[in-house]
Amino acid sequence: MARDLTTGKVNKLLLQFTLPLFISVLFQQLYSIADSLIAGRFAGEDALAAVGASYPITNIFNAVAFGCNIGCSVIISQLFGAKDFKRVKTATSTSLISCLTLGTILAVGGILLTPALMSAIDTPENIFSDSALYLRIYIGGFIFLFIYNIANGIFTSLGDSKTPLYFLIFSSVFNVTLDYVLVVFFDMGVAGVAWATFIAQGLAGVLSVLTLLKHIRRLPVTEKAPLFSFDLLKKIARISVPSILQQSFVSVGNVFIQKLINGYGSSVIAGFSASFKLNIFTVNCLYTFGNAVSSFTAQNFGARKYSRIREGMKYGSIMAVATGIVFAVVQFTFNVQLVELFVEGGGSADAIEAGSLFLKTVAPFYSFIGIKLVCDGILRGTGSMKLFVIVTFTDLILRVVLSYVLSPFFGYMGIWWSWPIGWVVANLLSCIFYFRIMKKFENEKKNAV
Repeated sequence: MARDLTTGKVNKLLLQFTLPLFISVLFQQLYSIADSLIAGRFAGEDALAAVGASYPITNIFNAVAFGCNIGCSVIISQLFGAKDFKRVKTATSTSLISCLTLGTILAVGGILLTPALMSAIDTPENIFSDSALYLRIYIGGFIFLFIYNIANGIFTSLGDSKTPLYFLIFSSVFNVTLDYVLVVFFDMGVAGVAWATFIAQGLAGVLSVLTLLKHIRRLPVTEKAPLFSFDLLKKIARISVPSILQQSFVSVGNVFIQKLINGYGSSVIAGFSASFKLNIFTVNCLYTFGNAVSSFTAQNFGARKYSRIREGMKYGSIMAVATGIVFAVVQFTFNVQLVELFVEGGGSADAIEAGSLFLKTVAPFYSFIGIKLVCDGILRGTGSMKLFVIVTFTDLILRVVLSYVLSPFFGYMGIWWSWPIGWVVANLLSCIFYFRIMKKFENEKKNAV
């Protein structure tokens, strides 16, 4: 059900809006972690490394889906906040048609280029075939992941954070169950993990789009809305393209880092794969607060209620910092035990050491990335995409450069330290930009009176 975020008590409203999004991410990350956990526990350390080695490539495709999600969400939120329901309908259909077309093209191209992509990052020979197999199947189901992300973004822009949660709980449980059945009982190894994800994402994608279309038809519109608008596509693209480029460059940067990690052998790859899954799990949970604040900001920006945006920043940051501290304590304290969950028989000493050291290095800095993501959400929600891209590129460039500069002297620990350094610097920059744009918009409102 659509929800107006421009009225009501901000702290209560934001908490109620964010909680279903947070639970959705928990379940979404659950089946992402299940891929690696079940592969490592029941198919061996090389299988875990194979799934992990393909992750930076899958991230590039996910970057496109996430970037389009942001563009659609911001524009539709602003239209919804301005009560322009006719254009909300047109923007929704325009988004779905455009993204279906783009997703299909990317899926076909990705399948054809899989061997070249895996070779480009120096995937070790002993895990190459399994990595390529996993990647092909995953990319084959990319169109479903794409449309789910778009539908989820539109639901959120309408103030509905509960509907996507229901689909996610179902598909997550189904995915984990399929993972176990295909790997343990049918002995399908890496292929079983990939097919489980394909089927689960397919169900989530189709069901979410059908439900979205049903909800959109209920919006109060007196005349028929056009099915497609090039004008709205341009507005969506103005937000989406920088977001896609930003996310893609981050993913490409991770490819360069993965290429560096691959040089340390399959044991370190396996350890990094396990710990990085836990790190991504945490960061994506923190992304929830940024995404919620982004939709909240976009609606209130459309309604020119800037004081509410400041309140959203305050309460969003409090929630993000508190959540970051919880994750930090757990991962720093139980780093070895968490990595051991992913590898059969406890795994090799090299894999455990590499993974546990990564968690101990990054965990204390989760609160910094939490505040940054909330500020980033406000930058996106107000359409300040140039500043948003600058912040992200700063983080990325620092991580890639520092990885290559520090690793010759400190080994893979030099790579691990590139994460928190990049987060801290980007956090400071994002906060500065937040205060700058809020002052600008508030002054413009005063001058217009």
